Amino acid sequence: MRVWMLILLSATVAFAQAPAPAPIPAASPAETTVQRCRGILDDAVHDHNPDVRKGGAEALSLVGVNDHNLDLLAPMLDDKDVTVRVAVVSTLGDLKENKALVLPLLKKALADPVPEVDFAAAKVLYQLHDIDGTQFLLEVVSKESKASSSYITKEKRSALRMLHTPTKLFTAIAIEAAGFAPVPGLGFGLSSAQGILSDPDSSARAASLLLVGNSTDPGLKDAVRAAFNDKEWSVRAAAAHVAAMHPFPDLKENLIPLLDDKKDGVRVRAAAAYIRLDHPVKPPAPVKHHPVTHHTHTTSTTHATHP
Repeated sequence: MRVWMLILLSATVAFAQAPAPAPIPAASPAETTVQRCRGILDDAVHDHNPDVRKGGAEALSLVGVNDHNLDLLAPMLDDKDVTVRVAVVSTLGDLKENKALVLPLLKKALADPVPEVDFAAAKVLYQLHDIDGTQFLLEVVSKESKASSSYITKEKRSALRMLHTPTKLFTAIAIEAAGFAPVPGLGFGLSSAQGILSDPDSSARAASLLLVGNSTDPGLKDAVRAAFNDKEWSVRAAAAHVAAMHPFPDLKENLIPLLDDKKDGVRVRAAAAYIRLDHPVKPPAPVKHHPVTHHTHTTSTTHATHP
């Protein structure tokens, strides 16, 4: 009995002398905001409203390809709404730099029963020089496949609205937006821009802001800052988009009020923009190309050019 008491007493003393666990460091304000932004995006892609899910998928095109957004996008390829699935494919196109992860998802989308979805997937696969995308597009040309549904209902086929966005306007937007993100590891944001422009309530002012979004004009930053408070939701959404893509890291804190915006399309873009600006990807060091000098060839060329 004494032996057991001594053992118990020794264990108690040892436990009492054990060092207390180190306190968990409190999250910084920026980390807390990032967590909130992730929550907004998570909620959006799981929302019961397909328009909100579509906006969430589009906004994820602003987030870096190394983020967890692929985990959110993959299940959305099974979304019951066509417009959501098309938006997912469009965003995957913006993340195609991460080819190893994106390619299987695009192949799945290529087998979608709705032509709008697999046509969108084929276009991205073609850009990736994938043979499946090329063959699908050739089938479209030869009329062996359909690029759009022959049965379209207003409720279930509004995805065609995205395909029929005014060509000249969106082509200009796409060209400009593609110049926003030459840095490896970042999404190109075309899906986000396309989502803003394809909405019937989108403003011409929003399109104008997207068009000048990669300008070096010193007045652009003030225009973006003012647009955060614009009365039109599409202008506020475009401002969040441009802040992320330009980028304007010193406008990161200005995005926080937009996390409570009444429009889902603004909230999700503000959240994605904040995450992108909080985790900047450093551009690769420029490669210096030193010209190889062949003295014999240079000499003869010089003499031939300057007799």
